Amino acid sequence: MLIKNLIVFGTRPEAIKMAPLVKEFLKNQSFITKVCVTGQHREMLDQVLDFFDIEPDYDLNLMKKGQNLFGLTADIITGLRPVLEEFQPDFVYVHGDTTTTMSASIAAFYSGAKVCHVEAGLRTFNKKAPFPEEINRTITGHIADFHFAPTQESFDNLIREGIPEKHIEITGNTVIDALMHSVDRVDEIVDSEIETLKNTLDFTKRTILVTGHRRENHGEGFIRICEALKEIGDAVKEVQLVYPVHLNPKVQEPVYETLGNASNIKLIKPLAYPAFVWLMNKAEMVITDSGGVQEEAPSLGKPVLVMRDTTERPEAVKAGTVILVGTNKEKIVNETLHLLNDQDHFTKMSKLHNPYGDGNACKRIVAFMEKVTPVKS
Repeated sequence: MLIKNLIVFGTRPEAIKMAPLVKEFLKNQSFITKVCVTGQHREMLDQVLDFFDIEPDYDLNLMKKGQNLFGLTADIITGLRPVLEEFQPDFVYVHGDTTTTMSASIAAFYSGAKVCHVEAGLRTFNKKAPFPEEINRTITGHIADFHFAPTQESFDNLIREGIPEKHIEITGNTVIDALMHSVDRVDEIVDSEIETLKNTLDFTKRTILVTGHRRENHGEGFIRICEALKEIGDAVKEVQLVYPVHLNPKVQEPVYETLGNASNIKLIKPLAYPAFVWLMNKAEMVITDSGGVQEEAPSLGKPVLVMRDTTERPEAVKAGTVILVGTNKEKIVNETLHLLNDQDHFTKMSKLHNPYGDGNACKRIVAFMEKVTPVKS
């Protein structure tokens, strides 16, 4: 009788980071591995599943218009119950810090399955930043039986929280595994979004990729971000800023109001993962409040300015691959212009070592699980 794994995720970032782990486990005959998606994100999730050629065994399809954290949390826990009762997994794998992660961990614990936390140990030690992610990952960390920490710093956080060392493995981040697979593939596939980008953007100009969506930046923070981007566009005419704008109205309203008429700022619809990877590789640098982009972009040699006051990824700050600029208008503008105008500074930052791994995180996770889970007789 083989060991049974259930891999659970629900958002686009989780799907990207868990897809290579799904593939790695499916290659291993010591495990029966099934995938359950919650549908916390729907369209964006499906795009990633299609790109990585993953067909879920269970789809809770929970996304609702106007959903909130109260209802989503309850729906995930109750929705997973019949899946857990039918499949009876030995191990449930969750990723990172989403509501799906926290809720699935609780459901797995209730069912008696052991919980394996991928991208474990990230902390800002501020429960409101990012919200609700810091609490989601902290709760998951105290439920989990095995912890796959991307870095030494994440490992150290878990040790300080009383997690036994033998239950933690430093693996690197699976997002680098996904990126290494994807960056070559996007040049080989026929993709309508990529073709549109080729036809509508001017790549004779220096390109800056912008992303922004964090709840803690809504309101005044996004207004300052937009004012900074406009000032950058006005100051450097030979640059184009490309901003795939998040669908949240609290993002769209300030962005389109402030930047809608800027000639060298291109506001576009959110991109599916293949097109986003392609554009990130084409860009010269990235300005973002995303967590995953902080890990991905340095692997492609792209300096990153992070529009957050704190980050659960301090390794990148220490390594110099990212610079924290918060939502401070002056700092965003000054750091961007410094990178654009100082070639030595740009070159040094773009060549720094990425602390988040070598693309073999999933192999390390599977090897660890083989050691701690001998095949049942």
